[in-house]
Amino acid sequence: MDDKFNTAAGWVLFAGIVALGSSIASDMYFHADRPESPEEPGYFIDAPEEGAGEDAGPDLGTLLASADAAAGEKVFAKCTACHTINQGGANGIGPNLYGVMGTAIGAHAPGFAYSSALADHGGQWTWENMNEWLKSPRAFASGTKMSFAGLSSPEDRANVMEYLAANGGAPAKPAPAAPEIPEEGEAVDGAAEGPGAIAGGDTGSVQAAGSMGDDQPVPSEQTATTNDGTMKAGE
Repeated sequence: MDDKFNTAAGWVLFAGIVALGSSIASDMYFHADRPESPEEPGYFIDAPEEGAGEDAGPDLGTLLASADAAAGEKVFAKCTACHTINQGGANGIGPNLYGVMGTAIGAHAPGFAYSSALADHGGQWTWENMNEWLKSPRAFASGTKMSFAGLSSPEDRANVMEYLAANGGAPAKPAPAAPEIPEEGEAVDGAAEGPGAIAGGDTGSVQAAGSMGDDQPVPSEQTATTNDGTMKAGE
């Protein structure tokens, strides 16, 4: 009995030694006791920079030149949960917006508690500033209380500003950008570079006519015909 017990215990001890040795060898091989960080942790995805590849589209002046107040009123329906726009209208979650264009930023509606982000912003509600505000209120004034994400469409922003201008007026609009004028000598699409050869035309006679010059003999005396048909030199 003792011999069997000793034998079994020996095998158990041997198995434990083998397992321990294997663990130590594995740690040494895989550097488990000294974990190494990869040279570049994680993996990276190449992405274009913000705004890259976006079509700039027409400039603000061009957009405003064709802006539609009626279309802007439909877009402004998204804003009526917080704003009124009628003259003398009450402030709501947001200030009344009648006549807001051209006024000082963060000071238009008396009695409304503007956030410091707007109250301390400075400047006026120009077309340019209003365009940036409608595009992204948080980007225009970080810390604003306005939770609206903004209007991504330039046409929608132009139409809303036209609607605001129709309710209380606005300063003069920015002029549309002037079209680019090609530099001197630069070819313009569709412009002819000058007359060319006429297909199928015979230029021999034209060249022959052009080659006539002062070297051609010119008779110095006129000739006349007599009654008998003979030629007589001019006298």
